[in-house]
Amino acid sequence: MIPLHNQQNSDIIRAGMLQHRKGKFMDINQKITEELGVKKWQVDAAVKLIDEGNTIPFIARYRKEATGTLDDEQLRKLHERLTYLRNLEEKKEQVLSSIEEQGKLTEELKKQILAAETLVVVEDLYRPYRPKRRTRATIAKERGLEPLAAVITLQKTKQPVEELAEEYVNPEKEVNTVGEAIAGAKDIIAENISDEADYRIWIRKITAQKGRVISAAKDEKAESVYEMYYDFEEPVNRLAGHRILALNRGEKEKFLTVKIEAPEEDIIRYLEKKTIHRDNPYTTPILKAVAEDSYKRLIAPAIEREIRNDLTEKAEDGAIEVFKKNLEQLLMQPPIVGQTVLGWDPAFRTGCKLAVVDPTGKVIGTTVIYPTAPTTPQKIKASKDVLKKIIAKYNITLISVGNGTASRESEMFIVELLKEIPQKVQYVIVNEAGASVYSASKLASEEFPKFDVGQRSATSIARRLQDPLAELVKIDPKSIGVGQYQHDMNQKKLSEALSGVVEDCVNRVGVDLNTASAPLLAYISGISAAIAKNIVAYREENGKFANRKQLLKVAKLGPKAFEQCAGFMRIQGGDNPLDGTSVHPETYEAAEKLLKKQGFSVEDISGGKLVGLSLTVKDYKKLAEELGIGEITLRDIVKELEKPARDPRDEMPKPILRTDVLEMKDLTEGMLLKGTVRNVIDFGVFVDIGVHQDGLVHISEITDKKFIKHPLEVVSVGDIVDVKVLSVDMKKKRIALTMKGIS
Repeated sequence: MIPLHNQQNSDIIRAGMLQHRKGKFMDINQKITEELGVKKWQVDAAVKLIDEGNTIPFIARYRKEATGTLDDEQLRKLHERLTYLRNLEEKKEQVLSSIEEQGKLTEELKKQILAAETLVVVEDLYRPYRPKRRTRATIAKERGLEPLAAVITLQKTKQPVEELAEEYVNPEKEVNTVGEAIAGAKDIIAENISDEADYRIWIRKITAQKGRVISAAKDEKAESVYEMYYDFEEPVNRLAGHRILALNRGEKEKFLTVKIEAPEEDIIRYLEKKTIHRDNPYTTPILKAVAEDSYKRLIAPAIEREIRNDLTEKAEDGAIEVFKKNLEQLLMQPPIVGQTVLGWDPAFRTGCKLAVVDPTGKVIGTTVIYPTAPTTPQKIKASKDVLKKIIAKYNITLISVGNGTASRESEMFIVELLKEIPQKVQYVIVNEAGASVYSASKLASEEFPKFDVGQRSATSIARRLQDPLAELVKIDPKSIGVGQYQHDMNQKKLSEALSGVVEDCVNRVGVDLNTASAPLLAYISGISAAIAKNIVAYREENGKFANRKQLLKVAKLGPKAFEQCAGFMRIQGGDNPLDGTSVHPETYEAAEKLLKKQGFSVEDISGGKLVGLSLTVKDYKKLAEELGIGEITLRDIVKELEKPARDPRDEMPKPILRTDVLEMKDLTEGMLLKGTVRNVIDFGVFVDIGVHQDGLVHISEITDKKFIKHPLEVVSVGDIVDVKVLSVDMKKKRIALTMKGIS
């Protein structure tokens, strides 16, 4: 997957094209200012920086002065809206130009188009002027029935329409009867009604306000996860996002029929009122029938489609936000450092694949054992003997077990083994989602050409405990196993959003320039996948980087890329201790002057002697002026030098390490347990309590302190929580938990 910053430039090419026409078009920056609730100068600065090709992490970290400390979340929202609004203005230009070419552009219409704030409204206004495919109305016009339609629309005729229609009967034009002539005229009027933008806007609004989403079973006897939707009804404006996505999936899998029931009578009365201006006995019945036909045949299907698309889009946006939060928490889980880890990829018939990974992430041994069914006492004993030797030989302190097939059985075997050995070894069950995807990928075969998929998978399971971020960046974020309905939504939008999260996390933590893999480097600000590979190639050819400046010797890494990436690259034990911090090279001079002024030296950085640096600064504003940098930048430098290369992940809860096993049958109602939050979704939280099946804490059971709209208000992925067992359903393998009433 391409990190988001590498796609950014394509959005920037036409960046300022529309802004010079502020008098005519929307002031995009002003609009974004209002939406974000920030200052106009902050938006102006951020837009300018984006247009200059700066990445979001770089702007968020090193251009705080310019943007007034807008964070990465605000900047991504700003960038998203900037792209949408620029596309909107571009669409307006195209529409205005097309209508002008047709000679039909009035001042009123121009004003309406320029004032439109969404693409839907622009499309509504453009509808009557858009080149049409052949419709019943266009065929009727070809047959010369437009004048008859005009007479009916005027509603002034003093004779029956049938008499007027006689002169339009023309077999050569395929109008054989009076009835056919009137039917053709009605088709023209119906299409004219359906093309009225104001009508559509009103109908869309009333349908969204008063409409109901109704779903029914295609086969009531069919068993499925959608049974609660077999006879379901809810107002459009009250439908929760996860229900919308569930209905969509149920419909796609052909279990459900889903429709929107609009306030039809109100709408048809509205169209009649708009269409019928005088009571004419000859035209009123015709126009009533036309209004109904126009709505049912032309408008209703389109509005239903639009509202459902809109509902889906909002539900997807909500699900993506949850996904982003979950992914961020997962990526920011603290690494377990300094331990040799045994990665365990469980399986039955083919055996459990093991990989021993040293504290630096290097694989120092692999094997296969057969402790799970189909097995024999001899094979179990042999597996134990192998493990005892491995644990002693490599001084293994931690076993990382994947939570896939045979994980339960593997865990029971491990617990039995741990009781038989003198060494203190713990184990942890890790979510192996995506491990199989990675092990079969091109990247894995490049990294471990001599390993089979099982060995690669076991290595990944070990490493994602040692350094979750470094390992998980190798996997498509959609495959990581957090979130809901990820396969049902707009994949491009999801990928971009999740790539943005990975990018922010990687840059927040920073990377060790001398150990980071190419996939990890590719998420660093300003670094493309190709440059990441070039960095690794340079490192392999020339040995370790001694300083950040050497990056400029890497193929295709020019001054702009250097500016964007340098602050996020760390070099430990290099030429300059500042290279091991997040201080950007552009402020090295200021940082050195600061240290000298306060009675320190650059060497004090690596010695950890700068803990009290902030106490020596009496007046930040004055000092910043003396150093020629901004006050915010100075505060960031001081904070960084006090704790150089601090890892923000250290503040996150550590994983629960286990030495004993719990089975589902061991659970009893009221039992108190500690667990790890594995996934957060709209209606609750899945918690790993040490049995094979995660338990569900429904949203209503999360807290008794207050009403919450979403579980994320209280918990995040990776949180360690206290839970109580409410019920256990062995047959359906469901565990209901609560977080309420636990002191």
